[in-house]
Amino acid sequence: MAKRANAVTDRAAAPARDLSATFSKEIAPDATVESIRFVFDQLAGLLNRRLPKVGAFHERVPLVAPDRTITADIIVPDGAGPLPVFVYFHGGAWVAGNPASHRKLTHRFAEGGVLVVSVDYRLAPEHPFPAAFDDCVFAVDWVFEHVREYGGDPARIAVGGDSAGGNLAAAVAIELAQRKRGPRVEAAVLIYGVFDFADVGGPLFSRVLHEAYLGANGAALLRDPRVSPVHGAHRLPPSLIIVGGQDPLIDDALALAQRLAAAGVRHEYVVAPGMPHGFVQMEFFGDARRSIERVQAFLARELAPTRRTQWRRRILDASVTLRRLFRRS
Repeated sequence: MAKRANAVTDRAAAPARDLSATFSKEIAPDATVESIRFVFDQLAGLLNRRLPKVGAFHERVPLVAPDRTITADIIVPDGAGPLPVFVYFHGGAWVAGNPASHRKLTHRFAEGGVLVVSVDYRLAPEHPFPAAFDDCVFAVDWVFEHVREYGGDPARIAVGGDSAGGNLAAAVAIELAQRKRGPRVEAAVLIYGVFDFADVGGPLFSRVLHEAYLGANGAALLRDPRVSPVHGAHRLPPSLIIVGGQDPLIDDALALAQRLAAAGVRHEYVVAPGMPHGFVQMEFFGDARRSIERVQAFLARELAPTRRTQWRRRILDASVTLRRLFRRS
């Protein structure tokens, strides 16, 4: 029995090692924008086979702003609405990735009963900061106004993302917490993100990401919560932080968890022992599925309907009705 178990483990370990090595190129010291994009193109097909069954899938839905149009995939779970909403920002070091590169992962989240909006924000270096941040903020605003059309509940919105997307999710939640009106973010899922640009290690982050994402004036932005969310951690909603034990960004995750603890923000900090950067998409790892299930459970709990959210939804529905009446008159 032991030999059989070892053989199974070895068969799983070989592709795991290969894919982990490929994924690690995203954060290697000699990484370039071109190499990061190449890695993501190669991985997209491997990581998105056999999509889970969902209620409906709407690809590349246009989100129209006054000065630009971005798109998003909308994944609707089985079940009757109004549904809780999870706005997701993909990883890719701010220079790569799209909803298609994370399609299986976002379908997994929808399996848990949330309506997922996976945002295709603009990428650096063609569109440096604050383009991606602005797109992500706008996406949540758009969801707040339009998600009813897909069966979503605008009073129950969470944000999340992995890697660069974890950074954007935290930054967006902090930004929206400072508003008196508009969408209220009920929870954040932050998967191996960059939360402090000034403190994150490695030549990659000082060269490729600082230059590509932040541009020439990056040094002046390092303490801006839109770039380094650790400096606005006290404004975050209840948060789930997930990171692998072998991820170079584990110190960033721990630092954010410590800031949340100091600020009294309810949170969960989960370290998957031995796991590399990007592991949540690698379903041959048991910790990948366990982490996805943890996200599903966290969202189910934090986005469960309450009297407050039900009352807020009634107010929002009434305001929509009034706006439509004024437009007709």
